[in-house]
Amino acid sequence: MRFLIACFIPSVAAFGMPSIPSSSHSAHVRGSSSSNQHILAFTNTKLHAAAGSSSSSTESATLSPPAAIHADNWNLLSDRGQAAMQRLLDLDKNNNDQAQRHVYGDWPLAGTDDEGKRRLAEQLADLDAAYPGGLKAYLSKAKTLLKESADGINPFDEYTAEIPNGEYLCYENSHKATMPFREAEQVGLEACADVAFVLVAGGLGERLGYSGIKLSLETNLCTNQCYLEVYMEYIQDMQYLARQQTGRTDVNIPLVIMTSGDTDAPTRALLEENDYFGMDRNLVSIVTQDKVPALKDGAAGLALDENDRWSVQTKPHGHGDVHQLLFRDGIVDKWEQEGKTHVIFLQDTNALVMNSIVPTLGVSVTKGFHMNSICIPRLAGEAAGAITRLVHKTDPEKSLVINVEYNQLDPLLRTQGDCKGDVPDSSTGYSPFPGNANNIIIEMGAYAKTLRGEDQGVVVEFVNPKYKDESRTTFKKPARLECMMQDIPKLFQKEMGQSANIGFTMFDRWFTFSPAKNAIEAGRDDVAKGSKAPGTMSSAESDKYLQNARKLKHAGADVHVATDDELVDMAGIPVTPGPRIILKPSFGISQREYRAKVKGPVKISERSSVVLGGHHLTIKSLEVDGALILRCGPESYVTVEDLQVQNKGWDLTPLDPSKDYPEHVKIRGYTMTKHETMEIIIKEPGHFIVKSSGEVVKQDT
Repeated sequence: MRFLIACFIPSVAAFGMPSIPSSSHSAHVRGSSSSNQHILAFTNTKLHAAAGSSSSSTESATLSPPAAIHADNWNLLSDRGQAAMQRLLDLDKNNNDQAQRHVYGDWPLAGTDDEGKRRLAEQLADLDAAYPGGLKAYLSKAKTLLKESADGINPFDEYTAEIPNGEYLCYENSHKATMPFREAEQVGLEACADVAFVLVAGGLGERLGYSGIKLSLETNLCTNQCYLEVYMEYIQDMQYLARQQTGRTDVNIPLVIMTSGDTDAPTRALLEENDYFGMDRNLVSIVTQDKVPALKDGAAGLALDENDRWSVQTKPHGHGDVHQLLFRDGIVDKWEQEGKTHVIFLQDTNALVMNSIVPTLGVSVTKGFHMNSICIPRLAGEAAGAITRLVHKTDPEKSLVINVEYNQLDPLLRTQGDCKGDVPDSSTGYSPFPGNANNIIIEMGAYAKTLRGEDQGVVVEFVNPKYKDESRTTFKKPARLECMMQDIPKLFQKEMGQSANIGFTMFDRWFTFSPAKNAIEAGRDDVAKGSKAPGTMSSAESDKYLQNARKLKHAGADVHVATDDELVDMAGIPVTPGPRIILKPSFGISQREYRAKVKGPVKISERSSVVLGGHHLTIKSLEVDGALILRCGPESYVTVEDLQVQNKGWDLTPLDPSKDYPEHVKIRGYTMTKHETMEIIIKEPGHFIVKSSGEVVKQDT
């Protein structure tokens, strides 16, 4: 029998290293504000029988050289390259324009840049094959949307906005709720055995000032766990709980990660080098989205690379690709056959959302929602989308509940009612429309039926060009067609009509929403303008500590929760002075579990740092003034009796402006210095008591 009980004093050094340096990752496994200068436009995509417009008969024989390309150049190209180039030529001919002539015209004679010509043709063939309907479909839709944008057509002209049906759950103040939190949570706990997770993770951390993938960023400096580890740990602990509740050892909760060309190899490496963070590899799948061609102007001309005339610029298509990829790879069919009832979609850098999964699932089951958006109270005019019921003015069958972006909501509201636009409700101070946190739960039956429909999961696309001038023909930078995960209600409406039951579940912001999305410089600017949600890595970490303190306090602990005016400045961002508390999901994923585990007096001083984890950890008496790590294995039954922790603890240390720091440190503006820690880790099966000094005693069974 071996216990790890440590009080240590490391050399005074900064803690904050990520699990692995994402810049060195490689693949090892398979698997805006509204203005008169731009306007969004939308369209539907119809899938052809197969992706791309190529046919074997077209590519099986060399085509005759077209007049626009010299025969010697034409013969440089492969059969598939010729076929793709010919389709581009035909598109210009059929449209009676030369929108793509800059791609195929004015080539130098054979012998000059021959490899570049081949490379361009092969890229066109790849882009053609990757997009449903091929480049012809992509460019035709782009041309239509760009014309609508240039003409200033409002996609919501035929609709009025209403507040949709949904529930407001409140962790602390039940009088504000429309449904009891405990009731929703209990139903969700009973349903969690039959869920699947999808993590949309196609982005790099460039906006944060971090060149690696966002999933590799540390959520906090107490445990140094990255976002991917936090999500996968939660899924494993939900699976453990579901097995305990059902008595079934065959309960498995799968995870699909959607990557992009930028994030695929680093994500696979992060998984491989950390042994999938303990999760069964067979339960983890990866789907990779393709990029789409960038567009240089209002005629939907393909944008060539500024530094390479033989390369088309490409850009991410958006996280809306996830639905088509799940359908294409047969994953939804597999889940339906396995009896999964709900799919939970997560974004990459909002760790607090894990708090709301179980109660939102409970609302979905109770209300029979086919799609349920996790929401937060939204400030009027805030740069965040709103879940809205759009009522068609003439055809009720076209009405639907969907996310409406902030720069579209205000113009829409100015055309109806009092015509005041996106203004706060006088009774709450918030917009009456719930703010979209971009995390959703979808019922499996309706989802599978919708994906098998005509569009096969390809959601409505939009274009959002930034124009150079009032002519609205040229762009400041290349645009592209985009799609969003949360726009799938348009497919639900198409396949299910008004029987589609789409709603929302709203929580207080502290409980479920604090994404890391902005660089520290942008966060400082927001704070200077009065924002209390700068969206930096440091504010996300601080909010994680605060919400855990609130959860422990709600369970009966004596712990201070810092108010806004008590936050301290750290590199220009207000953060909590403490305590810094991490409750691992093994300690609880529900209010019920926290209450069951805190059975006596718990007191944590403001300067303390505490990490608690263990399915069978019970606290009868605990007082901490310093740093404590207490974790238990899945078969370790541990009771804390009169544990007293007094040590130097951990401090946040501002960065020295004269020194250079790695990216993951600079984006916070501070490090954590760990002076002394009491660490108690019990992995052995059995029953144990932790005494006042930290002594661990195994009890006879």
